[in-house]
Amino acid sequence: MNGPSVAALTALEREIDAPGDGLDRLRLVSTPFVPEVRLHLAEDAIVWWARMEAAAGRTLPPPFWASAWAGGQALARHLLDHPDLAAGRRVLDLAAGSGLVAIAAALAGAAQVVANDVDPYAVAAVTVNARANRVRVLAHQGDLLDEAGPQFDLLVAGDVLYDRKLARRMLPYLRRAAEGGAQVLVGDPDRGHLPAEALELVASYPVPTTEPSVDSAVRRVQVLRPC
Repeated sequence: MNGPSVAALTALEREIDAPGDGLDRLRLVSTPFVPEVRLHLAEDAIVWWARMEAAAGRTLPPPFWASAWAGGQALARHLLDHPDLAAGRRVLDLAAGSGLVAIAAALAGAAQVVANDVDPYAVAAVTVNARANRVRVLAHQGDLLDEAGPQFDLLVAGDVLYDRKLARRMLPYLRRAAEGGAQVLVGDPDRGHLPAEALELVASYPVPTTEPSVDSAVRRVQVLRPC
């Protein structure tokens, strides 16, 4: 299984060690709705992104991993409040970003946790964030959505339906995983790309928002599963 690229991991570790406290710096902070988990997050992910692109001299993927998205916070909270969902099980955190949900699964006692993302910086972030929380998470880079359902007991996916194109690819994969025997949980802050008949409600949480460009300090986030 592919781990983080050496270049991405080195660059991220250099950023973490960099001095200064400006908006373009990463900080190890407690997650607002999941204070049991600490993450390396940007004070302002947009400013951080602009500076890193300027330093790299090329376009970089949006740093989704540098914010604690509401869907992931709700899922992580749900796993820690209901540890039986993950304890002793094989868990896949799909489109893991910072690795928040994967780390929560590990803290809940999962036997194995894999955090997957297409962004090499996200995979590096999972590695350093898992280290900061003293848990073992296997980081994997790649696009899984055209593959058969995963060989895991629990699949978790936070805030993965943020645009219509991605939702059209994501929902069939989640259904295949569920049909293959995995328990599937999705954290969604109602971004409008979820067919009403596709998933059913498991829980609902008022989650503080930390991601860029939000219009409310708190979002109502649903934890859902395929019907």
